[in-house]
Amino acid sequence: MGKQFYMSALGRLETRILRLNRWCIGVMLGVMFVLVFTNVITRYCLGFSIASAEEISTFLMIWVTYLGAGLALREGKLASIDALQDRLPPSLLRPVRVFLGLAMVAFFAALALYGVQFVSLGWSQETFALMIPRGIPYLVLPLGSVLFALHILLCFGRWVGRQWDRAQSPEEAGTLEGTKP
Repeated sequence: MGKQFYMSALGRLETRILRLNRWCIGVMLGVMFVLVFTNVITRYCLGFSIASAEEISTFLMIWVTYLGAGLALREGKLASIDALQDRLPPSLLRPVRVFLGLAMVAFFAALALYGVQFVSLGWSQETFALMIPRGIPYLVLPLGSVLFALHILLCFGRWVGRQWDRAQSPEEAGTLEGTKP
């Protein structure tokens, strides 16, 4: 059981996380589309509105945003300001990127911890239309934060090397962080 075995197992885990993450986002976007489309039809054609459609769609949009941020980062589609980094000499760029990556992981770890506290406060309040504990939609804060930190850790080498703009999923690339099978 050498390094190759662990890298292969990590690659399989990463592939499963990516698939599940993409699947969840796709399902949520589909549900949002159906809810909003149905609500528009019922409102303008039938004269009534689905009371909870707007609230569900809003919560789903928040979930899609938090769950999709890590995917956007690893594919180089997350908005960032690189003007300062672009002016750095190559000898300083890598240490700055390592620091920024570790700072992001620390930030999202703290956000996850505070998110758990926020969720626990939300269990005593109900949402307006659905009448469910606010803690349920707030769960995305710790979950999305942990998922983002996991994404940055799994693609850390590519991100530091600024290769994230052409990053691929492990199954497409056939490798994990530059290791050959």
